[in-house]
Amino acid sequence: MRAGQDEPIRGGSAPRVGRRRALAAGVLAAALALTSACTGGGGGKPSSWQGGGDGGEKAPKAAATISEPAADAKDVPASTAITFTTTEAQETTVEVKDSTGKAVDGTVAADGKSWLPAAALAYGQTYTATVTATGDDGKPATATSTFTTMAKPAKQVRVTSFLGDNQVVGVAMPLIVKFGRAIPEDYRDDVQRRMIVTAKPAQEGIWHWVSPTEVRYRPKTFWKPNSTVSYKVQAGGLPLGDGWYGRSDLTVDVKIGPSFVMTVDNRTKRMTVTRDGKVVKTIPVSLGKKSTPSSSGTMVVMEKLRHTVFDTMEELGPEEGYRTEIDYAQRLTWGGEFIHAAPWSEGVQGRTNVSHGCVNVSMKEGNWLFANTRIGDPITVKGTERKLQNGNGWTDWNMSWEQYVKGSALPYEPPAADTPDPDTTPDAGTPSVEPTP
Repeated sequence: MRAGQDEPIRGGSAPRVGRRRALAAGVLAAALALTSACTGGGGGKPSSWQGGGDGGEKAPKAAATISEPAADAKDVPASTAITFTTTEAQETTVEVKDSTGKAVDGTVAADGKSWLPAAALAYGQTYTATVTATGDDGKPATATSTFTTMAKPAKQVRVTSFLGDNQVVGVAMPLIVKFGRAIPEDYRDDVQRRMIVTAKPAQEGIWHWVSPTEVRYRPKTFWKPNSTVSYKVQAGGLPLGDGWYGRSDLTVDVKIGPSFVMTVDNRTKRMTVTRDGKVVKTIPVSLGKKSTPSSSGTMVVMEKLRHTVFDTMEELGPEEGYRTEIDYAQRLTWGGEFIHAAPWSEGVQGRTNVSHGCVNVSMKEGNWLFANTRIGDPITVKGTERKLQNGNGWTDWNMSWEQYVKGSALPYEPPAADTPDPDTTPDAGTPSVEPTP
């Protein structure tokens, strides 16, 4: 975790440990203080650590054990977590060193039961993990495990991100991660624990498995304008089922731009555009005619094409198909719905729907929209004859939050309530429920 960033969000609960592949996602410093509960002796004799005499109770001794990797274990995955248990510990530290004595960077999980390396360990190398627990008596108890990592696996899975590093995106942009091979369902929880999102300012969010090869992350409401988001997939050396392992870690930093939200009402045939919560423009539109209606729902700008050609001759045939040059096209769905300039329909824009499903605007307004939007900006269309189909584009915002969390491989645990930051710009136009067609 980079210095100065808020605590990362992991999209679920604290890591489970003690499984056959006990893995953890670290969020604390490598030396984590664990304070035991201490209570006074009431009317009884004071204990010795409270300053009592020879007859007082002695402070309990701390103990530490390492359960995984076992001592002298071989062929340990390079992504392994150090899983440990301490009792009666006032303070616990974890240290991992390679065969040369060099310390390995890592963090202790939030539950204080496991340690995760900051990057995958080297293949075919020997490491020593030491867990030290110090009790109220000030005496340390130590557990040590020396283990050897596996050889570099022949079967490796590539992990990729749709977004590039340092890209500026809109407030509705989901974080999209793809795996080069389907991840078995019983491995997804372990994978998700290694998918760490850090937003500044902090924002509640969760990962959602769209398919066995794709997982997306969105916050509960639109990203806060002008915030920064970093996400890391610690996949290097991670077991992914059937003898496959993650090839390498993935880290991406992105910047969220200003809030730019478009809302289209089929009743009025108008698009209302807001920037940071203030209406800046109202644009006449023509939507899909009854035989080819536009989709009602919340969509996201996925692609921007200054000039392109729409060709549906093969798909629709010579009677219904067309081949048309298009300017200022912005993709909203995989099925071919765009915002684009349509000079041929300018005479009826704001009055009649004549398109094949796209949002038609004038050349002037198409140019303006193209110049002001970003990938990830949201558009909500209301009141048409067809509802947006889930999966037809980045439809993450077309689901309620309650629906979205069901796609997580980890149980969802709401964060503790925080005091609102008066200096934080409120997000604008975020749908709080499913869009009404």
